[in-house]
Amino acid sequence: MSVLGSIYGSAAYTRNALYDRGLLHSRHLEGPVISVGNLSVGGSGKTPFTILLGKLLKSRGIKFDVLSRGYGRDSRGVLLVDPSGSPREFGDEPILIARTLQAPVIVGKSRHEAGLFAERKFGPQLHILDDGFQHRSLARDFDIVLVSSRDMDDGFLPAGRLREPPSSLRRADAVVTADHLSQTFLLHLNKPVLTIRRSIVVETPPTRPIVFCGIARPAIFLSQLRAAGIEPAGEMVFRDHHRYGPRDVQSLQKLRGQRQANGFITTEKDAINLREQLGSLGPIAIAQVTMELDDSANAVDAMLRMISSRSPRHEKILSAHE
Repeated sequence: MSVLGSIYGSAAYTRNALYDRGLLHSRHLEGPVISVGNLSVGGSGKTPFTILLGKLLKSRGIKFDVLSRGYGRDSRGVLLVDPSGSPREFGDEPILIARTLQAPVIVGKSRHEAGLFAERKFGPQLHILDDGFQHRSLARDFDIVLVSSRDMDDGFLPAGRLREPPSSLRRADAVVTADHLSQTFLLHLNKPVLTIRRSIVVETPPTRPIVFCGIARPAIFLSQLRAAGIEPAGEMVFRDHHRYGPRDVQSLQKLRGQRQANGFITTEKDAINLREQLGSLGPIAIAQVTMELDDSANAVDAMLRMISSRSPRHEKILSAHE
């Protein structure tokens, strides 16, 4: 472990210990909170899972909102996300969530203040806390943590990607994974493990595409495309949450000419960050990441039962609305 990684890990351990011992306190909202988080930075599928969870709740008629930090935005304070707005104001992932779910998404550095804003505007309802595992200043009623096999051997930031160690999963109520985790680890963990399947959908892809993206783990995106039978004529990778400008478009068009490609493929998040530049890259296909949860009906039933048993006052909020 690097020196900086050791310092980061020690700080994470100390902070968690202060919460565990009650020396730091979490604040509550009137409505129940389901947190979706992970152990590492980026690329675990939190946003697709948040969208999946939202769709499962909508199918039951349960009203909810999503609380997000709004990573990468230039604005401050608590804001209700405009689905047609700018990622500079709201962040790219909150816009994607708002567009897909057609549900309220509120961004704020303090998710407690964002939740209070939501309850003043929409009344008490269920809150999905996006990327919330480390945001312990807001109390949650159910903690979902997405885990990959990479997390088991990774190091702490900045050399690795871990924000806290796998042992922190003892705080989780359920673990979600698409990987085959060690049976020894699962037995030691003694937590419900939910299995997800990730896939990618690209409608009418170019036959010789330039594939580009600015996401946390581009290798996963590229491998998914190849698994879907799409072989890039060229690739260009940008940093996560990259905001595209005219020079980026020129570089992509230049690469297209060099590789004799006939179009582009990128992600939904990148399409949001392209904004007005998107029309300069036709034809372009937008890849949609889809996620399915095995035995989803029983998984959601168990989740809602546990929340109601812990806080019976939430039972009315969790019941279906016509």
